[in-house]
Amino acid sequence: MLQHGQVVAAFGRHFDVETAEGIVSCVTRGKKGGIACGDRLQIEMTGTSQGVIKSIDPRSSLLFRSDEFKEKTIAANVTQIIVVVAAEPAFYEDLVSRCLIAAEAASLKIVIVLNKCDLEQATQAALKKLKLYCDLGYPLVTLSARQDISPLRPYLQGETSVLVGQSGMGKSSIINALLPAAQAHTREISQALNSGKHTTTHARLYHLDDDSHIIDSPGLQEFGLSHVNEMDIAHAFVEFRPYLGHCRFSNCRHLVEPGCAVLEATMAGEIDRRRLGTFHKLVR
Repeated sequence: MLQHGQVVAAFGRHFDVETAEGIVSCVTRGKKGGIACGDRLQIEMTGTSQGVIKSIDPRSSLLFRSDEFKEKTIAANVTQIIVVVAAEPAFYEDLVSRCLIAAEAASLKIVIVLNKCDLEQATQAALKKLKLYCDLGYPLVTLSARQDISPLRPYLQGETSVLVGQSGMGKSSIINALLPAAQAHTREISQALNSGKHTTTHARLYHLDDDSHIIDSPGLQEFGLSHVNEMDIAHAFVEFRPYLGHCRFSNCRHLVEPGCAVLEATMAGEIDRRRLGTFHKLVR
């Protein structure tokens, strides 16, 4: 007899599946792959607390990254992506842009969290870098997770959120603050490399309440977007949207074409040149 459950932790090809009876350690058989934390599925029990995944339920959303060789699933059935950056160590702005594009392409809500705001001087520098995204309408939450997590809580209510960001930004500290019993491991920042050490090695889903859930994902240093086509990348730049379809040529790539509405808007100061540069880097 099959049981229904949800993946609450993903370890490569092994998964913790939460069912009405409790947590079941499951594996896949055959060529089933691409299972993500948050997936709802059917399992067949093979022991008292062991099972085999038989099928995956239809997903409402799937967040993943890809390069030319492979895809890496991050989370399924989420409604919101929370991009976590920190005042210190320095964050990669290119990674933030790529996370936003992936979220826009998957039609997910977006919140940017600037953590470690108790570091005043570093916070001001980080806010200058993030002003561009605030001006585009993306919500920005500033906090220090180890001191006060309350600014983030209203954004989590009624959502299934996934935390993404590079290592060392404090995603596990956010989980600890929201759910002290989770005891997510944290480590000190590697000062020598000015980057965080990986503390989360697998994705895990936590229940905040009956209607609100959050997935902590491993830190990443890059976010491949090979699965997003050029047209969808352009649409993922929210400030491009009023100009798309208004270029002289219907197949305009917004690179150097004459009569390009996006390029003209950039020249007029309606689109930030940094964002246009990011777009060009992606499509080239």
